[in-house]
Amino acid sequence: MTIKEDDFKTGLAAVVDDLHKAGTKDAEAMLLLGRLASDLSGQIKASNWSQAKKRMSRADYNTLLESFREGGNTHVQEGRIKQAYAVQALAMSLIAPTYTSPEIKQGGQLLDELIDRTIVFYRRSRKKGV
Repeated sequence: MTIKEDDFKTGLAAVVDDLHKAGTKDAEAMLLLGRLASDLSGQIKASNWSQAKKRMSRADYNTLLESFREGGNTHVQEGRIKQAYAVQALAMSLIAPTYTSPEIKQGGQLLDELIDRTIVFYRRSRKKGV
């Protein structure tokens, strides 16, 4: 299923804006996103999410996207909204480069930067024993 470009652009802008706001207000959500992105990056032997995306094969991409779809739906059905949101952010980050719109490409890069920052936050908090 392909999401219309305007709909994706609107959703991407909302996620980027929410992550900016949540970054200062919701440490738990940032830790969840950081942990998931860190774990996935580690599986691909990458130091961060941006690098992991570049190293993914097409098969890895497709498998991960399907996993995000299934996992995100399960999280929503079971009331785990923060986990679903983390999955949504990573899925949107994966999908953004498939669009040609300069706004979506720029938004995807901003999202990747935010996700990479959540990885740093997660790893630092893990070292501190949080």
